[in-house]
Amino acid sequence: MNQNIKRRLPDWLKRPLPTGDNYNNTSSTISQLGIETICTNANCPNKGECWSRGTATVLILGNICTRNCKFCSVPKGSPAPPDKTEPQRVAELAKQLKIKYLVITSVTRDDLPDGGASHFRDCINTVRVVSPANTLAGSVKFEILVPDFKNCQTKALEVFSDALPPAAGQPGCNGFVFGHNIETVPRLYKTVRSDADYQASLKLLETAKKLLPRTTTKSSIMLGLGETDNEIEQVLKDLRSVDCDRVAIGQYLKPSKTSLDVVEYIRPEKFDYWATRAKHLGFSWVMSSPFTRSSYYAET
Repeated sequence: MNQNIKRRLPDWLKRPLPTGDNYNNTSSTISQLGIETICTNANCPNKGECWSRGTATVLILGNICTRNCKFCSVPKGSPAPPDKTEPQRVAELAKQLKIKYLVITSVTRDDLPDGGASHFRDCINTVRVVSPANTLAGSVKFEILVPDFKNCQTKALEVFSDALPPAAGQPGCNGFVFGHNIETVPRLYKTVRSDADYQASLKLLETAKKLLPRTTTKSSIMLGLGETDNEIEQVLKDLRSVDCDRVAIGQYLKPSKTSLDVVEYIRPEKFDYWATRAKHLGFSWVMSSPFTRSSYYAET
């Protein structure tokens, strides 16, 4: 893939600079609590829109990753141990912003025995205790976006069982989405996700559905990295073969100077086509557009 190609951003991918009281309040609260977000660390183009709606995707376990995926701008290095104060700070963020649907993701932590699963659990359970939305009328709903838990998938999923919402039939029983992004087609893994394995990612989603039966599973794929239509179709079929319920399909945008270049800007109507195909294949929730990211309007 030629790293010297520079493509002009099409009009449908241009967005105004963020402004407004809601944006400023979200930004200020995040800063005061010392919260990391994937919005900032991944240079997400939706940051202005989402923060103006009073929502953000929390990034836990630091902002240093143990891997070096070429589509991502989060730096690789030796991360610090998990911060024991982070669950309380995340809970305070949910409280102050009155978040009813909280998306939590993390860097990949191959250095931790459970890949960071217990820290996810602690954040979720602390939010349930602290947030004023934790009532029978409107408990906080969670969407977690996890790494592939290389070499510890079963152990990590067993930890997550302690973070499940109340048993079926009780309020909040559907308020938990387990997300793991497939990201791209198998042929491009060596270029895009060199330390990951396509089949291992599918296996995680499959095992999550079996071990956490009350959860909804979700994945996401980026377009514009050189994949073919046949390859995209096969990925969607592979996701359905492991009973993945939800899928997000969006345009890859280069987040940093050292990241992979965009091979193609996919037109909006092609995203509409993939939305129709995904629904036809049986996904219960589909979002497909140039600006779609895994957590974009996840609460809908």
